[in-house]
Amino acid sequence: MRFRPISYYRHKITATMHNLKELKIWNKAIDLTVEVYKATATFPSDERFGLTSQSRRSAVSIPSNIAEGAGRNSNKEFSNFLGIANGSSYELQTQLVIANRLSLLDDDTLNALLKEIDELQKMNYSFQQVLNK
Repeated sequence: MRFRPISYYRHKITATMHNLKELKIWNKAIDLTVEVYKATATFPSDERFGLTSQSRRSAVSIPSNIAEGAGRNSNKEFSNFLGIANGSSYELQTQLVIANRLSLLDDDTLNALLKEIDELQKMNYSFQQVLNK
């Protein structure tokens, strides 16, 4: 059995890892999360463990899964985590619509957030296509 120097393996790993700070999709997901936190700050205190918490957790899950995927050793694994992030974006979409129907979120805020989510979902899908080639 032939042993290879550690530098050989480091190169192999970093060749498939992605620079998180340079990923537009991750930065956009962070921005969306901040906007969701701001929007849910006005929700009543009795929603603290309901829609406020659920919406925030879904929002945080999006950039978190992108980050975890970026740190994985293959494009297939990264694509898998992008799929999870996409699922969280649909979950967030649903929670925001419910909040709007309960009059916790005004139409303008809802539409702005849904537009951001839609753009993120399109970016996610396109990125997955590139990774799966």
